[in-house]
Amino acid sequence: MSFLERINTPRDLDGLSKLELVALCQEIREYLIESVSKTGGHLGPNLGVVEITVALHRVFDSPSDAIVYDTGHQSYVHKLLTGRKDLSSMRQKGGIAGYPQRAESEHDIVESSHASSSLSWADGISRAFGATGQKDRHVVAVIGDGALTGGMSWEALNNITDDNDRKLVIVVNDNGRSYAPTIGGLAKTLSTMRTEAWYRRGYHISKKVFSVFGRPGLALFNSIHAGFDGFFSQSAPRGIFPNLGIQYIGPIDGHDLGAMEEALTRAKSLNAPVIVHAVTQKGRGYNPALSDEADQFHAVGQIDAESGLPIKKSSTPSWTSVFADEMVEIASQNEKVVGITGAMLIPVGLHKFAAKYPDRVFDVGIAEQHAVASAAGMAFGGLHPVVAIYSTFLNRAFDQLLMDVALHKAGVTFVLDRSGITGPDGASHHGVWDLSILQVVPGIAIAAPRDGIRLQEELREAIAIEDAPSVVRFPKGSIPLPIEAIRRMPGGVDLLYQAPSKDVLLVAVGSFANTAIEVAKMLADQGIGATVVDPRWVLPISKDLIGLAADHRLVVTLEDGVRVGGFGTRLRQDLRENEVDTGLNEVGIPAEFLEHAEREEILERLGLTAKSIARDIVAQVLGSKLPHAKPLESQSQAELESDRL
Repeated sequence: MSFLERINTPRDLDGLSKLELVALCQEIREYLIESVSKTGGHLGPNLGVVEITVALHRVFDSPSDAIVYDTGHQSYVHKLLTGRKDLSSMRQKGGIAGYPQRAESEHDIVESSHASSSLSWADGISRAFGATGQKDRHVVAVIGDGALTGGMSWEALNNITDDNDRKLVIVVNDNGRSYAPTIGGLAKTLSTMRTEAWYRRGYHISKKVFSVFGRPGLALFNSIHAGFDGFFSQSAPRGIFPNLGIQYIGPIDGHDLGAMEEALTRAKSLNAPVIVHAVTQKGRGYNPALSDEADQFHAVGQIDAESGLPIKKSSTPSWTSVFADEMVEIASQNEKVVGITGAMLIPVGLHKFAAKYPDRVFDVGIAEQHAVASAAGMAFGGLHPVVAIYSTFLNRAFDQLLMDVALHKAGVTFVLDRSGITGPDGASHHGVWDLSILQVVPGIAIAAPRDGIRLQEELREAIAIEDAPSVVRFPKGSIPLPIEAIRRMPGGVDLLYQAPSKDVLLVAVGSFANTAIEVAKMLADQGIGATVVDPRWVLPISKDLIGLAADHRLVVTLEDGVRVGGFGTRLRQDLRENEVDTGLNEVGIPAEFLEHAEREEILERLGLTAKSIARDIVAQVLGSKLPHAKPLESQSQAELESDRL
């Protein structure tokens, strides 16, 4: 029996010797490479936290002691040590989630996979433990240096250092990266702390001071050490953490299991907020990851475990790659265009722009609020910023979009990658909120291209808007074949399909264009005439749609977003304002947190396939006794006809 097979709960770690623990860490790495290469997932981050996670569960007693993972993509090792040893169906329907999930285990606390919130969670949990008399329970937050670039982390630290009477340990997993190398002043300071001999010597001296004088001695030493650092550097002290008034232990080799256990044990004994600074290597123990300077296998699809090469490499360009190429073309023609992203230069496709025009692309770290407010400032100064982020991460910067960009009529374009149902990453990564959230922003223009040609076209139209925010949203994955319009209407709406009779108007947003055409063909088999249009611009509502709706008996909107407050709702309001009484059905995503599964599986469950949508329309149309629909003799016959779809 392998060592990993013997670990069913964290307490099973207690009986292993030092050599056995080292062997266990090696087994875990081998298992991660084998498993994640088949399922896809966050390989590099988990390879980097093996020893940290083992040490955490050796020193602390989860779930009595609360362990909070920032972002949570590095929790695979934690899952293995807490009884979830089968990762063979991870991120698949019915399998283990790729992030912490309360339904899986009492050891999982925070499910949201948005970065920089762990310290606020830890602050709140530790305050609650103290207020309810649970003073024997510790709280541990594991946060990377990349997540420390987020403003929430520093808001939390400011409050954590205000109250020293609680058992709170912060493990800074410093690998110098988020998706890619961490940027900014924080990154430079941490680099100094992890490489200069002054800090390494300081750590070893602090160990001796602590062993002799305990907590007061360590606090005094940290203060003196930071002061000398400031004196020698002739600038503000670079030992950030001691200067915040919080105890500091480190830097420590995060792959030295013994050193990590010793540091965590010291931190635990302080019974006060303390930072343990662990230096790690993303992708540790896997050569293909270490040779990848771009992101060290931060997130991978299915790969060959030995070579690290993708198994399923699509020959079809992705939405992101089309955007990346078009941005370079636009930038070469318009010097005012600049790019902004939040620690995701490669994932959102701004790397090509940055390679050609390095002075015109700004990576601000995991700081979406700052990115958007800064973009408003750039627009005021005469530039046209393009803020490229995942759809789900725009949620965090809504206030800045509303009050800094829209209120000031700033010409800023937002490119929302991974919009709609994204699949295996689960609830907090589905980009289903933007269409509803953004509807309330005055003056905003929102485009949802149906294919690559329209993405290029609508991106250019968005950047041409200089007095309001503009948005271009597109899904994850390969780009579909172009869908050419029969004609473009005066208000910019594309007519994609038209039957002789005008029974149903299908208004398809973005990636639902293909689905709508399939639905129309199925309806034609039932004698129901359908018109399919792509509005191209979701907002403002085109007058074309008002006129088309008035000419049809039923309008059905199809959108890859939450239907509550979505495009369909807005169109319904505009129809009412224009005194058009045509019935309207909104087809979209219900207001719920969606599971992790393949996109097609989720669409099937929600009834958002062409077949399901057509069935619902047939039932409604037959009920209205349209003269064009085929007569059906009975309800059972109607069901048979629907099944035939």
